Amino acid sequence: MAAQRHRVGFTCNGEPVEVDAGAGESLLNVLRERLGLTSVKDGCAPQGQCGCCTVLVDGDPRVACVTPVARVAGRSVTTLEGLDPAVRDRLAAAFVATGGSQCGFCTPGILVRAAARPRDVDRALAAHLCRCTGWITVKEAIAGAAPPDPARDLAAASERARLEGGVPQRVDPSVPLGAAGFADDTAPRGALVAVPLPPGSGADAVEAAGHRFVVGETLSQARTRAAKVQGRRTPAADAPPLAVPPAPAGAVRLATSWVEPAYLEPDASWCEPGGEPASPLANGGAFGGKEASVAPVAARELADRFGRAVRVVFSREDVVRLGPKRPPIAAYAVARGDVVEIAGRVARGAAPASWPNPVAGVELRATWTEVDVPGPPVSPALRAVGLAEHAVLVAGALDRDVTVVAPGGARAAAHVDVDAVTGAVAAVHVEVAAGDPLDPVVLRSYAIGAAHMALGWVLTESIAVDPRTGEVQDLTIRSFGIVRPAHVPPVHVTVLRDDAPARPRAADAVFAAVAAATWNAVTRAEGHRPDTFPARGTRAARALRR
Repeated sequence: MAAQRHRVGFTCNGEPVEVDAGAGESLLNVLRERLGLTSVKDGCAPQGQCGCCTVLVDGDPRVACVTPVARVAGRSVTTLEGLDPAVRDRLAAAFVATGGSQCGFCTPGILVRAAARPRDVDRALAAHLCRCTGWITVKEAIAGAAPPDPARDLAAASERARLEGGVPQRVDPSVPLGAAGFADDTAPRGALVAVPLPPGSGADAVEAAGHRFVVGETLSQARTRAAKVQGRRTPAADAPPLAVPPAPAGAVRLATSWVEPAYLEPDASWCEPGGEPASPLANGGAFGGKEASVAPVAARELADRFGRAVRVVFSREDVVRLGPKRPPIAAYAVARGDVVEIAGRVARGAAPASWPNPVAGVELRATWTEVDVPGPPVSPALRAVGLAEHAVLVAGALDRDVTVVAPGGARAAAHVDVDAVTGAVAAVHVEVAAGDPLDPVVLRSYAIGAAHMALGWVLTESIAVDPRTGEVQDLTIRSFGIVRPAHVPPVHVTVLRDDAPARPRAADAVFAAVAAATWNAVTRAEGHRPDTFPARGTRAARALRR
């Protein structure tokens, strides 16, 4: 039986629109796939949890991925493209001025909500997720805290962003407007669409890049054929998968959980037959999470096979199931004068032999054993893998904060203030030296974002993975444990003078230094050292998750 369809008319950005909609078809699908309005991003559809697809319906913010298009019949829909140009351009300039936009994927939805003039910014931003910035610069932009500097060198700013993200990246007003050239935005809408085959689906599939894909003429058709099921949050426990080995007297112990990188733009690519596939790294490095993405490889193989353009699109659930995670560890560390000995186990694929010594003046003797752990793939390319694990263990063994030196020479020191009464993190202080900063605004933004991620790693972030099958259980963005905007403590960043040439990956050093300082600060506040990440039982963690 043919799927039931009906005509839906509404006003979009001031123009009348009429579409032939399928039963339950979302407003997001109509805006992106039918009308070509690519400022409306698909970060989690249909979870309704990231805010990237926020639009105005009769002037009120709505998440388009969970709004059936039938519900806007006869109503007015405004996307970023339809905002008052003066308001839109002012907001874009403000986000560039503060560093409130890095990759720019989440920012269009935030700008749309900001244009609605929310009374309570923290409450309004609770509907959104930004993984890059750590929220502070976003709130500064909405408040108009930093007027644009006409003399600012945006080419230098873009170069600092490239050094931090590891891939070419733009800093200009088009980025917060969502026009950074993301792969799925540039894909021809007439292309064949391929989506990963979900577990347990009996749909017909084709092999590409070592995975199975379901193909359709449209994204909706491909996902319907694949029998895509919306991800859920599981009540299952998310304990660290590895046990800490026996430790000598005076050692500190640590076991970490599975952690989702949570980059906002799902993996995507497209390719013409015989052509080069679009990069899934259009304007950001995804914290190393897309370095081995199968999307471009699959797009090329399928385009050649079918003899026409093919668009590969991951859903949020696909990203969580297939994407690499931070490798869990279980280790101890003990200080013997200026020597720190570390012994532990780590999930296979983490390449621990390449992990650096992060602390100058300390001799590190580390012995890691890679072991098979049922679960998703892991990657040593993710932000500061090895650097941060070594930094927290060294700092814990020495029982003091440390200055972290990243490969490439950038360095960072951090101190974390904890409220003596509540035990909550009151402030994070960061000093960072990256050679020529090139652009202090961008460097500060990356440092704040890295501090935000470090707080989450130590205190709140993890996903549940079935210890028998290795299947990821937590498939929704809200289940990752990422610190929400209202709970982010002040992060004070000082960029130190450094006459050296510009050094890369300063944010990695910040991530490691803040993680180490957080573990130490929480230890002092609790009167004992938590031996698992996330340390959810601490008052600091409860304050960040309330």
